[in-house]
Amino acid sequence: MLRKTGEAVARVARKVNKTVASGSDTLDLAECKLVSFPIGIYKVLRNVIDQSHRIMLANNELKSLTSKFMTTFCQLRERRLEGNFLHRFPNEVSTLQHLRDFPEQLTTLPALETINLEENEIMDVPVEKLAAVSALRLGNLHFNPLNAEVRVIARHSSCLMSPEGAWALAR
Repeated sequence: MLRKTGEAVARVARKVNKTVASGSDTLDLAECKLVSFPIGIYKVLRNVIDQSHRIMLANNELKSLTSKFMTTFCQLRERRLEGNFLHRFPNEVSTLQHLRDFPEQLTTLPALETINLEENEIMDVPVEKLAAVSALRLGNLHFNPLNAEVRVIARHSSCLMSPEGAWALAR
């Protein structure tokens, strides 16, 4: 067990060092068996955080992301979180104002009541999946360049979307 933990830590360190050395805009920590986002990474990345636009955390064992994560990486345009055990996001998720992809992981949170992703760059939204979230009542995608297809799908589902991007679910 201790050996596996050491290998996982070494894998994360190699990936972080690679990002810092290359000046890449992508931090790839996918498949690192993370159960939480390592606090030490904030210090190592402090010189490249402003250039980081993508973070890959897919296929880990994350249950939640902290407020510090959201505020530190508020410039993110894309984050990959699939294959985790996420059950909540902090309120600071609203600080992510450069997202280009809808955080589809939100559709897997059964107690989610409200989504506010105003002023991002989101074009596509999984409307059918949103309609299936039983507790979801309100959403806000104002000031996003939503494509026409999303609006058509929304009109034909139980999701009532205004032209500006706000929605309510007809239950």
